[in-house]
Formats: sequence, C-alpha cells, structure tokens
Amino acid sequence: MLGSGSQGNGTVVQVGSTVVLMDCGFMLRDAEARLRRLGIAPHDVSAVVVTHEHHDHIGGVARFARKHRLPVWLTDGTRAGWRDGPVPRNQRVASGEAFVIGDIRVEPFAVPHDAREPCHYVFGDGTFRVGVLSDAGSVTEAMRAALSGCDALLLEFNHDAGMLANGPYLPPLKLRIAGPLGHLSNAQAAAFVAALDNTRLRHLVLTHLSLKNNTPELALAAAVGAAHGRDSRGHGPLPRELPEIVCAHQDAGLEWRVLQ
Repeated sequence: MLGSGSQGNGTVVQVGSTVVLMDCGFMLRDAEARLRRLGIAPHDVSAVVVTHEHHDHIGGVARFARKHRLPVWLTDGTRAGWRDGPVPRNQRVASGEAFVIGDIRVEPFAVPHDAREPCHYVFGDGTFRVGVLSDAGSVTEAMRAALSGCDALLLEFNHDAGMLANGPYLPPLKLRIAGPLGHLSNAQAAAFVAALDNTRLRHLVLTHLSLKNNTPELALAAAVGAAHGRDSRGHGPLPRELPEIVCAHQDAGLEWRVLQ
C-alpha cells in the first residue's frame, strides 16, 4: 500500500509482470516516490482501477494516468462524479462483472458509501485471492460473498465508536461517518471478519484508520479478538493458522505481503 487514510490511498497488486494500482489519492511526484519505495517503477504500472470519486482515492489518478499512458477502470457513476479527466483510456466497470488486466482477474463488487457508484475489488490469479474493502458504511450479503475465501484481506477499520462520539468532529460529520453510507467502525469490521469464511486467510491488513478517531492498538485488539473468537462464537471454522494481522499507515503505507 502506498498509504492508507483520509489524506490519500493507493494499493498495488502484482502478479508476474502485471502491476495494478487501485486508487491514487496522492499527487504525481508523491505517488511515484511511494511506488519506488516499494520497488515499482511508475512506468511498470499496467493500469489503474478506481473505487470511487472521493479525493483521497482519485485525486492523483488523472495526472498519473496521463503521464504514464495508462487505462483507468471505473464505474459510470464514478466517471460522472470525476472532475479531473481526461485520461488516455476510460474502461467501464460494472459491479459483478469480472474483467482481466494481464495476469490479474479483477472482480468488482458494490459497497454502501456516499459516492455515486462506489465499488471495491477482489484480485486473483487463479490460485490466490486478495480482497480490498475501504469506505463502506455498512455490510451487505454481496460484500460477504465477495470477500469470503480470500487469502489476503485489506479491510477498513476506520474508527472507534467511542472516540468518534467524544471526538472533535462536528455532529453532522460524526453522523455521516457513523451512518450506513459512511465508514466501518472497529466493531463493525471485526464482526464482518468473524462472519467470513477465513479458512484460507493468511494476511489481514487493517486500513483507513482515522487519525483522530482511532488508534492502531484499538483496531488491532478488535481484529485479533474476532480472529480468536470465531470458533467459540459459532461464526465458522477457524483458519488452519491465525492470519498475520497488521495496520497500514497513512505515511508508511504497507510493505509487500507475498502469497506463495
């Protein structure tokens, strides 16, 4: 991950020579520097896929795509809400309709969020599946179906409900974040993890942590509790071994996780 949070988001998935960048909420030079930090030359990126039109996800996409002559995959609603085009090639995304970029199969699924037509993605190569979910205010059956059986899961643990309620944000913003089209709390995300089929899960990455309404310690405690509590609470079979659970960060992002 290039970075994760309200100041900018970007996730890189690589299979062989295919490199897909999901979202780019960083300005051009910053995005290129963050890619190089992960050992990726910017011109080696194959395509950009976009989740929704909010600036922390799409703010750097147009300039990056124009400079490196990349196709951009996004929904019709996201394209309608985007004010920073044009780009070399717009490719249409529709929820539930998989598409292929090089060696990577991409499966988009709809999420409830206050954007025009947001969606998130599962990336696969025929052997492994990596699910990415950020910016969703509630959980749907379609989300559960899409993200069950993943080998790696990057999931929003945005806020602690108590910190949000007692924090510095104005009441309308608090209501938006905690609402059904806002962001997942630690408790919501943990319950979501516990309800999934995690028998293959090896990596659980906690993403989009609020800088003012959450801490890595609170998010990790919720996630670890969900992982350890599955069997006793009857939420399904335990994985063969507990996944590695880490937090992604706004500045440091996340170092590579390898599935093999």
